[in-house]
Amino acid sequence: MRLVILGGGESGVGTAILGKKKGYDVFVSDFGKIKGNYKEVLIINEIAWEEEKHTEDLILNADVVMKSPGIPDKSPIVKKLLGKGIPVLSEIEFAAPFTDATIIGITGSNGKTTTTMLTHHLLKSAGLNVGLGGNIGKSFAWQVADNKYDSYVLELSSFQLDGIVNFKPHIAIITNISPDHLDRYDYKYENYIDSKFRITMNQTEEDYLIYDADDEAIAEWFKTHTTKAKLIPFSLTKTFSEGAYIKNNKMEISINQEEFTMDTEHIALEGKHNMKNAMAATSVAKLMQIRKSTIRESLSNFQGVEHRLEKVLKIQNVQYINDSKATNVNATFFALDSMNTPTVWIVGGVDKGNDYNELMSLVREKVKAIICLGVDNKKIIDVFGNVVDMMIEVDNMNDAVRMAQRLSEKGDTVLLSPACASFDLFENYEDRGNQFKQAVKNL
Repeated sequence: MRLVILGGGESGVGTAILGKKKGYDVFVSDFGKIKGNYKEVLIINEIAWEEEKHTEDLILNADVVMKSPGIPDKSPIVKKLLGKGIPVLSEIEFAAPFTDATIIGITGSNGKTTTTMLTHHLLKSAGLNVGLGGNIGKSFAWQVADNKYDSYVLELSSFQLDGIVNFKPHIAIITNISPDHLDRYDYKYENYIDSKFRITMNQTEEDYLIYDADDEAIAEWFKTHTTKAKLIPFSLTKTFSEGAYIKNNKMEISINQEEFTMDTEHIALEGKHNMKNAMAATSVAKLMQIRKSTIRESLSNFQGVEHRLEKVLKIQNVQYINDSKATNVNATFFALDSMNTPTVWIVGGVDKGNDYNELMSLVREKVKAIICLGVDNKKIIDVFGNVVDMMIEVDNMNDAVRMAQRLSEKGDTVLLSPACASFDLFENYEDRGNQFKQAVKNL
């Protein structure tokens, strides 16, 4: 069996290792450059590879193809493969049959990284032998090749879910759905929503789907679709006999006739959106039979995720917060919503079709100054130019942070929450967040 892998990054190389171990004839092809560390792994494992090209003769003879999530279905080589009827799968689909581990799959437009990390923290703290992968950390396929975990918590993007056929998590979570990556879905929101719900398409009555009952797109989908999985909703406003909710500042969870309650003030994560992430993760912990005392302790000591509402430093009584991971409007909405002090907001980058008007009421209420950090800031200036007292454009992070310090007073917050991708001025959102933190430390 010939396995061809498109993309020589983390998921590609992980799949190559697993494929080789399972006796496939493996070939890795990357249209860009393969990083040095990945190249070494391929060479040590005697796996054939090429970079900066796709040689059709070596690709179109595949029995099965795994493509990295970043490669769109519209790319010429993928079109040719599909035209020949060669199955093109995601890493998750390829690797899942080779493990008997319990799989917890987490998707959503926002909150999925925090929910994934928190779920993993809850299970690991309880002594479970659990792996973390998917869209974060070490490749799922690579971990399956090493065969060490009894369960996996996987963060799954819509791109990964587009490439599944039989994959089914025992427990699935949809944190929320808001427009994102629509350029990959013919600019049709319903296509993107359907893509997220692929996480539950193969689930049976033995499986569980945990979801945000306050989310409009999710509610709409349920009007015309069903899933066999047992449903566990969570909500900030509704209450359930089976599900999770917040009432009188208490998180209450009822699953399989078992109750769990905890005061929200003891939960380390702050903000309404994080209460939702905590309810989703705790629901998993309850399903996995983790003791209440362990859950309480883990929820109170969880450190959060880097670049997601990460408190950097307080300088002259001004709090600097790094939310570089907010690459869409919905994520920035959560960030602004959780601000309790006058805010200097650093925003901008590569816009994926954003509608900034959704942020208008929060900006009026909380933002005193806006610093635009992007190559093209016209849209942001058009929307908010008359709403805030100060609006400044900069083209690098040091200037952004120095300006923010000038515009802020005691008791204020400086918030980097770009609502955009980072590729105009930075390598990725991590690079953007790290530059912000360094610039703050240099003040």
